[in-house]
Amino acid sequence: MNKKAIKIGIWGIGRAGWGMHIPELNQYPDEFQVVAVCDCLAERLKKFGEENPGVKLFENADDFLADPEMEFVAVAVPSPLHVNFGIRALNAGKYVFLEKPVALSYSDALRLKAAALKFPDRLFFRHNRRFEECFNHIREVIRSGILGDVYEIKMCRHNFDFRADWQTIIDCGGGQLNNWGPHLIDQALQLLESPVESVWSDLKNIAARGDAEDHLKVILRGTNHRVIDIEISGGVALPSPVYAVYGDRGSLISEDEQDIKLKYIRPEFKIPDDPASPDTPPVAGSFCGVRPEWIRKTIMTAPACGWKSSAIYHYLYLAIRENQPFPVKTDEAMEVVRITELIKKQNPQFATRKFCDFNHQKENE
Repeated sequence: MNKKAIKIGIWGIGRAGWGMHIPELNQYPDEFQVVAVCDCLAERLKKFGEENPGVKLFENADDFLADPEMEFVAVAVPSPLHVNFGIRALNAGKYVFLEKPVALSYSDALRLKAAALKFPDRLFFRHNRRFEECFNHIREVIRSGILGDVYEIKMCRHNFDFRADWQTIIDCGGGQLNNWGPHLIDQALQLLESPVESVWSDLKNIAARGDAEDHLKVILRGTNHRVIDIEISGGVALPSPVYAVYGDRGSLISEDEQDIKLKYIRPEFKIPDDPASPDTPPVAGSFCGVRPEWIRKTIMTAPACGWKSSAIYHYLYLAIRENQPFPVKTDEAMEVVRITELIKKQNPQFATRKFCDFNHQKENE
């Protein structure tokens, strides 16, 4: 074990903590060592201990946070608990990695911002899709200029699922806006490349068994007039492309993030600048005038930056041990929550009335 390895504790070993964080951490045994986990379910702790001998098991959160060996806490508890648990871990002197949604209200997000100011360089946000390969490759294509002035981007995550867990219940902080929403809103804000000028949204419940939205449409318009169209659904049987980008010199689509299809005007081609004519067009010829010279290609997804979403813990290690800037900034995470709250206000039928108390978590609250 590398003596510089970060000693980490996982707070909550459910679908996210055990199912996502642990496999990601296992990729970097020289950078992280899981030394403790905390969960309110004794049978889950027992099973985790059997599969991971040597890791300390805690049911009591105060005892967990008091562990002097543990320097870093990944907060992977249910969504309504993220803010309070994250601040508790910061107050205990730990680095903190906070699951999304980082907060369920903008006022709570501002509490996190205040905590981040109180504990500089200690609070990190799990917007892991910021490091997604296809997203970053598309950003590189846009920045290359081959598509010209990009005026609209569409982002979709579609499936059809009769989902019935707590993440389909409004008062548990459920719904696709809090599930996939933080990922795509974060990506959209990066792709917008300007402040948000306006937000339009529509939320629906289509197939999920709970009362929260499982289908959402969000349209962000930037002050630069670029439009981002986000669609997330558990009620679409035939999915649309994951990404589509439209520019005044070409377009791209990615059906499944594995490759990117491009059609763009040859860079050397000069777009005609002669004005349109009100005259009656000739009988022969085309109303289109000069036709563009196209380049068509399909490229495999492989961003030059080399980032990948499953490597987020490596980027955390670089931030903590090597003082490299972590790409997800506090203000960026706060803006995701602000936009999310605007969407909720536009769709009050899906607004939280009273959060579930998560009785099984009371000892940890």
